[in-house]
Amino acid sequence: MHAFVVLAEELHFGRAATRLGIAQPPLSQQIRRLEDKVGHALFSRDPGRIGLTPAGRELLPAARHALAGLAAGLTAAREAGSGRAGRLRIGFAASLALTVLPGLLRTFRERFPAVDLDIQEMTTTPQLAALRERTIDIGLLREPPAHDAELGFETVLTEPFVAVLPSSHRLAAQRAVRVEQLADCPFVLLPRAVGPPLYDQITDLCTAAGFTPHVSQHPVEWQTVCALVETGLGVSLAPDSIRRIRLKGVAFRGIEPGTARTRVAVAWRKNDANPLVPRLLAALTQHPPHRPGPGPASAP
Repeated sequence: MHAFVVLAEELHFGRAATRLGIAQPPLSQQIRRLEDKVGHALFSRDPGRIGLTPAGRELLPAARHALAGLAAGLTAAREAGSGRAGRLRIGFAASLALTVLPGLLRTFRERFPAVDLDIQEMTTTPQLAALRERTIDIGLLREPPAHDAELGFETVLTEPFVAVLPSSHRLAAQRAVRVEQLADCPFVLLPRAVGPPLYDQITDLCTAAGFTPHVSQHPVEWQTVCALVETGLGVSLAPDSIRRIRLKGVAFRGIEPGTARTRVAVAWRKNDANPLVPRLLAALTQHPPHRPGPGPASAP
């Protein structure tokens, strides 16, 4: 097809062969084979000159289009193979939109603008399942398992916990809250099923303070946790970044003791051949996220 287009442009076997870097006999053979496939002559061969036949004139734009498409496909394949283009599917826990995610995506897109990013919000347990089922390539989650034969994990951020209170709550007047002061309060927590390690970490804080929390509400998003706290349905313990959800009727206070921290990790399949995965991991390693400032104690 390439030989046909060059000959159609030159209308001279000698010049076309020179452009193609081949001798005239192989060029003539290629054109004959193409004409055999078409079933009609593509060139008229008069003494001293050649020209395109009606069949040749009809084929030329299609041939140019096909060659352009092939060139674009080869370029895209090379870009994808080198990790400069392609598609990367990322799962993320909703609270990480307040911390890790924006900076990571901004850095990655600056470096690899040709990569198509598919961003999916999901909690920790669904992310782990999606990684194993190969429906996402990267996970950004809280409290990863200690060990997994299929998946790799790397901590990218740790955060302290805060108490989430209705702004009218008596404890909201304090600068910090002792965990045992929440013993008589109903709790609003994400269901354990969506992130067992984080749920257990929160309930362990309560156990260490001498009580078992009475969980009255189980919303599945931190935004909803804060909304239910605002209505007075309970209190919560949450990662520090949650304070960036600004609701007028919600106060966020540090807790005592304040030594417990929650981990944010990136997760991936150890045997993943997608070259974009190590590219994103490198972006995280070279530009680790910074924990955002504490923000206001309560929204204005």
